[in-house]
Amino acid sequence: MKSIFTSSEWPVLKIYDKEHIGKIALPLGGIGTGTVSFCGNGSLKHWELCNMPGKNFVPRLGEFNHGTSFFAIRTQGEKSGILSRGLEGPMELYEYEGARGSTALNHGLARFRNCEFHAAYPFGQVLLSDPEMPVKVRIKAFNPLIPGDVERSSFPAAVICFEVENLSMERLDVSVCGTVPNFIGEENSPDPLPHSKDGFTGAKGNQNRLFSGKVLQGVVMEAPELPEKCRHKGDMFLGVPTAEKNSSFRTSWKWGAWNQSGLDFWDDFNEDGLLEERKCSGDKPSASVAVKRVVESGKSAEFVYILAWRFPNRKSWNKRVGKDGEFLDDESCQSRFDVGNWYAERFSNSTEAAEELYSCLKELEADTISFVNAFCESDIPEVVKEAALFNLSTLCTETCFRTADGKFYGWEGCGDTFGSCHGNCTHVWNYEHSLPFLFSEIARDHRKTEFLYMTGDAGNMSFRVGLPLNVNARIWSTVAADGQMGCIMKIYREWQISGDDSFLKKLWPDVRKAMEFCWVKGGWDADRDGIMEGCQHNTMDVEYYGPNPQMGFWYLGALKCTYLMAEYLQEHDFASECRRLYENGRKMIDDELFNGEYYEHCIMAPGKNAYITPELLLRGKYPENLENPDFQLGAGCLIDQLVGQLTAHVLDLGDLSDSEKHRKTLKNIVKYNSRNNFYGHCNTMRSFVLGDELALLMASFPHGNRPEVPFPYFTEVMTGFEYVVAVHMLYEGMTEEGLKIISNIRSRYDGRKRSPFDEAECGHHYARAMAAYGAVTAFTGFHYSGVEKTMKMKNQNGTYFWASGNAWGTCAINDGKVKLNVLSGNLELKSFELTGRGNVSFKTPVNIGKNETKAFSCS
Repeated sequence: MKSIFTSSEWPVLKIYDKEHIGKIALPLGGIGTGTVSFCGNGSLKHWELCNMPGKNFVPRLGEFNHGTSFFAIRTQGEKSGILSRGLEGPMELYEYEGARGSTALNHGLARFRNCEFHAAYPFGQVLLSDPEMPVKVRIKAFNPLIPGDVERSSFPAAVICFEVENLSMERLDVSVCGTVPNFIGEENSPDPLPHSKDGFTGAKGNQNRLFSGKVLQGVVMEAPELPEKCRHKGDMFLGVPTAEKNSSFRTSWKWGAWNQSGLDFWDDFNEDGLLEERKCSGDKPSASVAVKRVVESGKSAEFVYILAWRFPNRKSWNKRVGKDGEFLDDESCQSRFDVGNWYAERFSNSTEAAEELYSCLKELEADTISFVNAFCESDIPEVVKEAALFNLSTLCTETCFRTADGKFYGWEGCGDTFGSCHGNCTHVWNYEHSLPFLFSEIARDHRKTEFLYMTGDAGNMSFRVGLPLNVNARIWSTVAADGQMGCIMKIYREWQISGDDSFLKKLWPDVRKAMEFCWVKGGWDADRDGIMEGCQHNTMDVEYYGPNPQMGFWYLGALKCTYLMAEYLQEHDFASECRRLYENGRKMIDDELFNGEYYEHCIMAPGKNAYITPELLLRGKYPENLENPDFQLGAGCLIDQLVGQLTAHVLDLGDLSDSEKHRKTLKNIVKYNSRNNFYGHCNTMRSFVLGDELALLMASFPHGNRPEVPFPYFTEVMTGFEYVVAVHMLYEGMTEEGLKIISNIRSRYDGRKRSPFDEAECGHHYARAMAAYGAVTAFTGFHYSGVEKTMKMKNQNGTYFWASGNAWGTCAINDGKVKLNVLSGNLELKSFELTGRGNVSFKTPVNIGKNETKAFSCS
């Protein structure tokens, strides 16, 4: 059968040997659709399809070797005879021992001895070989991911291809078989939340049936006895192309005690490489699909499988939990509400999704390869590409979802069996820099939610959004100073990138109110001096009292963005006031908070009449100690004290205050917060680094004066914050130092200790880690304004990837000569600048379409 793929070679950015594959789990699935993970040894785990996380959840085949879903291969030759293997590499040594033998999934499978994992997200490849086998196998798995095209990047499906090469001197009969238990309804948590039941009965009375469609054939897995509104209700499909004429199926395995079912399967498969149907009265029948081919000596054959799913009943955020850990069953219980899944509106069942994906697979694969090749071939450091590209996988995990109306939402991360920290948390999502450049549609959707739904009449923005929007948008009343200021900066960013004036004008009234909220009586900047003194809730999950750099630079950035937007909209008086505060604040932050080495927090005890408005701002209570509040930063050297300035660089806003002080601060953050090992480090919170790993602490107190009770996370390490320092250093030309920080992070996510596709903080796949994409814009100097129709790049020879939200491509620079290539979308330009060298202005605006190139010189 002719290959369905456009390329026999997929991009490879990183290779992991068999000593570094044990923790690899590459998420397969579309944006906001749920996921199953492709592991370093070729197996599948973390089945997270049913609207909740499910780390380490795998559908099991009853008593069969404690097994789960698996693929297997059988070869038969005249000389070599019949040989069978599970299509998996070796187990990890720690899995060898257990009370009843090995604890590994599928531990009883015969398996390949040699294994490597090749990755360039979303492409994952497992290379299997064994001296006893006459074939070697390359397992290729991916899901479409195409910047600027959210819908084509959102299929609830995974493509898995087994490329089998005949190494022998004879022709071989080769069969590949995939098996998935119908686990629909099986709870992925040993202690399911009460609200997850919805009449839930477990996996009971599940049924499988054969399917033969226009382009695919296979087995559909359903659960007719589950209640219609249960979040587990749905269907799955495992199939192969209809062009595979020598295919066979099982809708169930034989039931039998003492593992008769497993023995029967292997006897059946080994006999001729085909399957015979079996009848099973169990509640969780297993679906198996096999394909048999003849492969000539020295030739290869592809065995393509599509795994697809549809689980439409997404509930809202988890229930709120009271102070004693009890579940609160009142109007604030978000999970009472059905919010649905957008992908389930697109596709009426899993087979429809699978067939549409397969019908356009060549184009989807080609466009995804085009993106990944352009990105991976860019002349920027490998570790920058790895950090930025691999963290994009977060978009396709249970951290993110799209409700039935198509709107995008994100947890902060996801726990093992529950979402972690709900509500598009503003002060966490402030840090991510991937969406505006790669999927600007989603970024603009975030801004609409924040300003049209989360912002109250007084301009107070809830830093978490409730669902459904028309019922609960502002049920979470807490306001975060850093979150709100960052959202103001980001709406400026989205407007600039898109050039959409109507977008800005629609949201502007609420943007203005959000800025004016800073000046309310008792508020963050009640005295209007350009620096926040008030009670400032922030991403450290506490309130700071008094001026501090973290909120100070966010505020300066928001003020600058606001006066620029106001001037554009001809609201000159408001623009003038914001500019006055900005100019005064940028002087005050340097004069009053810079200690000669870095910026400090000047704690201002709130007292009874100080800057705090409980009914508008926070929790409705004063701190217990009015004169010496707990959880302050004080004299600490904070890792992300300049995060607002970094965001200003990404937005091409320039320096918010003295750049020399910023550079000195960055050097001293590294000087004081770096640790070359953690053997001697006492951490009172969570440990994301251990042993001889290198990292930057959240804060240090190099000159003493540590508050008795500092903010809670000061002894921790979290990658999103480390990226803030690293990316800022790249913007400041401190390249070697910035790259070292990124290299230290990625060395910790090496496949042996941690998955390269799961940078955790408060949950797996943490959104803040997508700050890593900022290193791409920093290294290339890329900036695009859709308002001015201008583009900038650094004056450095090489070829570089760029993305402007709805278009992307490459830019080749050679001594001032530029070749601007658009690989997708449409780019409109009035001028182009090589920073530090010169620019070119076009007499009339140019439109560069897909696969078009514009050549010119800058001088």
